[in-house]
Amino acid sequence: MIPKSQILGRQARFTVVLLTLVGNFACLAQSSNPEKRTQPPSSQPTSRPAKDQVNPPAKGLNIRDSDPAAIALADLTMKAMGGRKAWDETRYITWNFFGSRKHVWDKLTGDVRIEWADRESGAEILVLMNINTVKGRAWQDGKEIIEPEALAAMLKQGNGAWINDGYWLFMPYKLKDSGVTLKMVEIDKSKSLPTSVAVELTFENVGNTPQNKYHVFINTKSNLVEKWEFYAKAEDDEPRFSIPWENWNRYGRILLSGDRGERNGKPREISDIAVFDELPEYIFNDPGAVDLSTFKKAKLKGSEKTNQSDD
Repeated sequence: MIPKSQILGRQARFTVVLLTLVGNFACLAQSSNPEKRTQPPSSQPTSRPAKDQVNPPAKGLNIRDSDPAAIALADLTMKAMGGRKAWDETRYITWNFFGSRKHVWDKLTGDVRIEWADRESGAEILVLMNINTVKGRAWQDGKEIIEPEALAAMLKQGNGAWINDGYWLFMPYKLKDSGVTLKMVEIDKSKSLPTSVAVELTFENVGNTPQNKYHVFINTKSNLVEKWEFYAKAEDDEPRFSIPWENWNRYGRILLSGDRGERNGKPREISDIAVFDELPEYIFNDPGAVDLSTFKKAKLKGSEKTNQSDD
């Protein structure tokens, strides 16, 4: 078992890669029950949208300073991925973040199940929590963490990992989040595909790292994201890194990309992606082992098989 002091020390050093839009991403999973919701989900309209507003912005999107063309491109990307309605109605999503952490997320309730092995000790960690309340339970090598400070530290670490790992998978669905400003940017065509255009994302009063900036490259034929560049500071001229978004595939009613190219000659992949319409509650409250392969994965609805442009 990892000593309490070691857990707290590691939590203090725990740095979430590309942690952006922290509060807003958590809002995506707010419950549809108004009595349980503390604020409107960032990806859902706060009022009934007009019929022609198929991808309403989150409350707080900086529309005034954003380029209309960039907002329109974000809408086209949402439509290409399956549409806003399909995203809002997707219930359960699972994924494995580069082989290091396993996630199961209930988008409706905010309940998550996160499993990983401690890098230094190899201890098996399990966190069952709600990312809206940041409350839950945690285990190390099968033994539940009871001590309040150690539990709070582990829940905070789990929540940060979930936010980061999810942003690497769901970023294109969050282009119109609260606090975001979208701008079209010129790109070096010699370093990009001729069909590429780029949208710049900057942030204000959101998350732990609002000084970050992203350039998101979108293919104008497919309207899907094909690459992103990360800038530690908005005023930086050169990105810290540039990573592809490749191999888009359908999961249930939505498209997701888990291929992030290579690192040190090895594939960098978000694997085991799956979408489910139904999963039992015990997945989110029982520390026993779970075999997700035994559950039926979500599929397209009948009308969507022939007409996927209704959204």
